[in-house]
Amino acid sequence: MRTTGHRRVIAAVATTAAATLTLIGTPAHAQTPSPSASADTSALTQLAEGYLQQRADLLTTARPAVKSARGQVRATRSMSAQVQDEFAALVEKGQRYQEVDGGYTKAEVDVTVTDVTFTGQSATLQLTEHTRLYLPFTPQEIEEGAPEYEELSLPHTVRFAQGPDGAWLLSSDEADAEGGPTATTQVADVDVEPAADDEGGTPDEAEGSKDAGADVAPLPDNSVEYVKPAVSANYNYGKMVSYANKYWNKHNDAYRTYGNDCTNFISQAMLAGGWKPKGGAIIQRKSNKYWFYGPTKFTTSYTWAGAENWYWFAKKHSKRTRILGNVWKLASADVLQADFNRNNNIDHTMIVTKKYRGTPYLTYHTSDTHNKSLKKILSDYPRAWWYAHRT
Repeated sequence: MRTTGHRRVIAAVATTAAATLTLIGTPAHAQTPSPSASADTSALTQLAEGYLQQRADLLTTARPAVKSARGQVRATRSMSAQVQDEFAALVEKGQRYQEVDGGYTKAEVDVTVTDVTFTGQSATLQLTEHTRLYLPFTPQEIEEGAPEYEELSLPHTVRFAQGPDGAWLLSSDEADAEGGPTATTQVADVDVEPAADDEGGTPDEAEGSKDAGADVAPLPDNSVEYVKPAVSANYNYGKMVSYANKYWNKHNDAYRTYGNDCTNFISQAMLAGGWKPKGGAIIQRKSNKYWFYGPTKFTTSYTWAGAENWYWFAKKHSKRTRILGNVWKLASADVLQADFNRNNNIDHTMIVTKKYRGTPYLTYHTSDTHNKSLKKILSDYPRAWWYAHRT
């Protein structure tokens, strides 16, 4: 949701019930009780959007000081302490991103509220954050093929409580981001074991050892960059990329969405680009030799949505991919997989949707992200093992 008008924020005088944080310039009903639930919903939406905008701004090269940013949100005392810690961590993240590839020049945040619940003096919003983080490329570079911005779409549960003066105070913010890399606007949790299920599992056959993980060292300056054609004799790589660009945040209703949806999304893109299903019988579901989608989870192969299982089908059994020795050799429509904790079980799958001046930009589900640079991803997970697939 894009609100109209300009919001200016300053710090307010402390009270015993709330931290010294106030949002100035919002409609009057945002700070006082309203007889209208719709009016309160509008006010809370603006407050939530303002808070998420502040988080995103801290990642940019024009980021405000933490104290100044914290002063732009009116929150409960306990939430204020949490916000201060997270804002400081986001500033550090933004500085790291700036060092590795120039960071972000500005941020734009919209929110879409899907549900609001009022209970006594508390309110809960179910919303989705839509954020664009602009990259430091010139218009000419963008015309040449550089991405203009990175995008993310992230569900949140945001709660507010009313203080003694009737003002709505931010009391908690929970991002629904289990199962994949930490969303850019969230604090990175390096080495956290993914919790969400991707519907993969132990296959019927023993697979042996994987290829060695890909090197992450930059290629020599005189390296010849491989440029993948849009179409080959067997596959349409342009369609793979177009599918990922179209459905990175609006999931295709023709498919189920899994708790950890990254490999399900990549399988859809591969199918769109010409990969043919193999098998389809229920008895073949647990074998990595087969790859197919069915009307239920129990009639879909482990290899369709399980990251570890997909690796074995793609690389070993079907030979539809080959493993690259260095992540910087990735080209458009290639696939990158990550074992974040080096426990010999692949956690995450991504597709290259752009490559500009040697840097791949990756798109993935969970958390839904479009055109994030490989440089930033590597800096988020310096201990991960990476498996780079030429598709």
